[in-house]
Amino acid sequence: MLLSGIILSGCKSADKVLFKASSASLTSRLPALQVDVDNSLLMVTEATEYDDARKMFEQELNQNIIDAGDSTKFGYVKLQIMEASVSRPGRALQVFQMMTLLTPSMIGIPLGWYCSRVRAEVQLYDAHGELLGTYAGTGQSSVRVAMYHGYSQSDAPRLADVLALRHALDQIRPQLEVDAAALKTEFANRGPVEVIMGQTVATSPN
Repeated sequence: MLLSGIILSGCKSADKVLFKASSASLTSRLPALQVDVDNSLLMVTEATEYDDARKMFEQELNQNIIDAGDSTKFGYVKLQIMEASVSRPGRALQVFQMMTLLTPSMIGIPLGWYCSRVRAEVQLYDAHGELLGTYAGTGQSSVRVAMYHGYSQSDAPRLADVLALRHALDQIRPQLEVDAAALKTEFANRGPVEVIMGQTVATSPN
């Protein structure tokens, strides 16, 4: 237990990596949109926190995709997690580490890895809930559990899921770039989401 505590204290912090979106803004940003996230399949990995996918997606949208400064919403954007899986290669190495009282970890040998794979879709709807486009990407990640040059046993699986989702969004962004100008015009032509007494009344996609 003491050695485990020492290793955990020597791991890198995941805080600087979580929710750090890539900086690659669309040439023509989309108008402000209502955001919806279905991450139910991602939750089966038992590593990701409930709001992780939403935080990552909203940061991606605000930094690269939509005009975050516009208060008028012209439709909806939905992140749908289609597939999610996690594996843990290196279990034999972990057994060896335990048999040697984690001594190899002191010289940088990892305890193992968490590898995640996420297939995601970004769906765009107009103010009336009509689908305008679907864009898909598959992301993968591998995060090592190690002292000094890796992450803790508790942070690594969560970080692996978030990095895989980021990778998927990095694949989706270039697809949006191709259609961005046309989508922006289409959203404008179809009009904004109606607001009555502060409540949106247009039909949100399911």
